Amino acid sequence: MGSATPATQGQWVAAFVQRLRELGWIEGRTIAIEYRWAEGRTERAAEIAAELVQRKVDVIVTSGTSLIAAAMQATSVIPIVFAAAGDPVGAGLVASLARPGGNVTGLSNQGPDLAGKRLELLREIVPGLGRLAILANVGNPLVVLDMREVQATARTLGLEVITLEIRRGEDIVPAFEALNGREEALYVVFDALVNTHRIRNNTLALAARLPTMHGHREFVEAGGLSLMSYGPNLSNQFRRAADFVDKILRGAKPADLPVEQPTKFDLVINRTTAKALGLMVPDKLLALVDEVIE
Repeated sequence: MGSATPATQGQWVAAFVQRLRELGWIEGRTIAIEYRWAEGRTERAAEIAAELVQRKVDVIVTSGTSLIAAAMQATSVIPIVFAAAGDPVGAGLVASLARPGGNVTGLSNQGPDLAGKRLELLREIVPGLGRLAILANVGNPLVVLDMREVQATARTLGLEVITLEIRRGEDIVPAFEALNGREEALYVVFDALVNTHRIRNNTLALAARLPTMHGHREFVEAGGLSLMSYGPNLSNQFRRAADFVDKILRGAKPADLPVEQPTKFDLVINRTTAKALGLMVPDKLLALVDEVIE
């Protein structure tokens, strides 16, 4: 169950399928994979989950709290593996990380104080940052929690905050049009909706000359327009999800497989975008970067 589209999540799925192959599960020969895409519309999740349950699949793989919850509502029997979930315990997806219980397990993409780390990195590259815009899909409860954390962290750093609230793709252009030109940077809160429309977001942010911080490297790579990202490597997490599937298909129970937390966080900077925005990337920041896009 993909939360977005094949175009935006294809590389994650490719990493998942490649790892399955390494473990002996070859698509079309030893395993069949049914693909379903919500295209950023979480209201489709229940329908997709019900269809997969009806097809009696052996395991459901998904990511994002809304889709995981929909799969859980559709079945308490079929194993569910999530490749990424913001706060699996807080969202009620699992009883605990060590003992998830039920038919659900997978990988959290939650890390310690990610909002604070991202804002510190943004301030390194945008000297004198004083006014921050936050783009967030307020129709997603978990995004609202993340947004509030970013708002609170920004205010403790003395930043003035304006929030661009969206609920669907059609809201994105009006949200950017509401900017008054005084904003000095943009923080995008990740979810399926912004992922589906990431090239549009990046194009609008660059047109508004806003240095943008994202949570995942794919946004910086998309169209070569966005400035920087810091967060867990989702391709790696989808690879790890394949290990969970392998264990389950060989007899393990999801309840007995602890939820894993990310161990690697990627910092990616697009130096071409930095130059276009008139920004210099400090040497001390370049020393920390996992990838520089030229």
